[in-house]
Amino acid sequence: MTLFGEEALPREPYEVAPGAVHVPGWLDDEQQRWLVDSFHGWAAGPVPPHSPVVRGHPMSVRTVCLGWHWRPYAYSRDAVDVNGERVLAVPDWMVRMGRSALLAAYGDAGAAQDYTPDTALANFYDDTARMGMHQDRDESSRAPVVSLSVGDACTFRFGNTEHRNRPWTDLRLASGDLFVFGGASRLAYHGVTRIHPGTAPDGCGLDRGRLNLTLRVTGLEG
Repeated sequence: MTLFGEEALPREPYEVAPGAVHVPGWLDDEQQRWLVDSFHGWAAGPVPPHSPVVRGHPMSVRTVCLGWHWRPYAYSRDAVDVNGERVLAVPDWMVRMGRSALLAAYGDAGAAQDYTPDTALANFYDDTARMGMHQDRDESSRAPVVSLSVGDACTFRFGNTEHRNRPWTDLRLASGDLFVFGGASRLAYHGVTRIHPGTAPDGCGLDRGRLNLTLRVTGLEG
């Protein structure tokens, strides 16, 4: 079995909202450790982990980007707000993983095969990190967003597409969980309100903290 092949441990999906699907325990221990090891490699690469600055305030997460470098509210090939270096490419195995994730969430083999993420944001949360309610709308493409969690569980708040206020749904994303949002929910506001220290399971590759890997299609060229 390839590490991120289409046969990788499918789980029963749960639709949180139209186009937004939670697949608990989608990643096995080996896959989680692979992502953690990969993150350490990216962090040692040309662009170090950094806290993006939003409206003059640094975010509490530490981010490494692949493919395209994200900064509020734009993408570039070079990390112009960090050290000016070109970010690492999105590896082929990550594209395969994204397609497998879409298949697990939606069950649509055609849509999964057409999915080609060209950027990834790897966010590390310590015990006190949060993520305010926001939309992922800096991309020209409205292809689904694939989100993977490793390490400590978090409380993930998934809202509506109109504003940051209610209605929203709070759910617990645990180590190995997959969350995909596209279609009618592609521009839904979402955020992380709490990290639950001490919940990282043995064998996931992290003793504490949460690693979140988010795959996107920018729709950009160059």
